[in-house]
Amino acid sequence: MSKPKAPRRVGDKEALSVGTQIRGSAQKLNLVAGLIRGKKVGDALNILQFSTKAMAVDARKVLASAIANAENNHNLDVDALVVAEASVGKSITMKRFATRGRGKSTRILKPFSRLRIVVREQEEA
Repeated sequence: MSKPKAPRRVGDKEALSVGTQIRGSAQKLNLVAGLIRGKKVGDALNILQFSTKAMAVDARKVLASAIANAENNHNLDVDALVVAEASVGKSITMKRFATRGRGKSTRILKPFSRLRIVVREQEEA
């Protein structure tokens, strides 16, 4: 008596990877995710490799994980993969305090973000 298997959250020709604790704001990460949406996987990896934005390093790791999931878990052709979806959301926010003059303090917010990348196998036309 075990519970039934959970249904797949993506389609048959798709693979998914999620980065849950990426240090930085969702707004900055969304700028990087916008660079790779709809691109072929090889092109997206090159864009992230040579991007000057710091968030591109973590986005590249999540994309590489999605490619590995597609190849190893779902037997998809890596050369035919396309970034179907790259969505960004907020995660936790660490609250810290900085001391200021006259015995006061101010709040410092250190946000974390989530990145969800779905790659899809595209048929050659």
